[in-house]
Amino acid sequence: MPAPHVKLKVFVDADVIFAGSTAPSEHGASHVVLRMGEITLLDCITSAQAITEVERNLQEKLPAKLPEFHLIVNRSLRVVADPEFGELSAYRGHAEPEDLPLLVAALRETRPYFLTFNLRHYHPRGLPIRVMRPGDFLAAVRERLTALAANKE
Repeated sequence: MPAPHVKLKVFVDADVIFAGSTAPSEHGASHVVLRMGEITLLDCITSAQAITEVERNLQEKLPAKLPEFHLIVNRSLRVVADPEFGELSAYRGHAEPEDLPLLVAALRETRPYFLTFNLRHYHPRGLPIRVMRPGDFLAAVRERLTALAANKE
């Protein structure tokens, strides 16, 4: 019997979704992460807060990209509800106040990886999550795949 398909679980921050939706090339790390979600190599989620933030920024800066953004969200991401206010207090100090709901949503959904460009906004010491840039995450995935291939040969 084949081994069950286990996907890496990631939370995608608004800045990564914005970058992936507006990428001039298909080779940018943010775009690649979203494509990996689309073809189900990754289990990608985000929160309603992140979607609202991206929509607002696209409307202000690049409204022509909104249709592509909506297509990417529908194909690549599962959008989860924002945490309730009461859920945040246990995690105060682990992220900047405006970003704390994003971190808590990722933790609630048991995501071991939180992808963002804003590393300074998050301080997850002692929490079961790694905050990484998309490019660093892809480099780690590449290393794992290389190690797997080396062990199989």
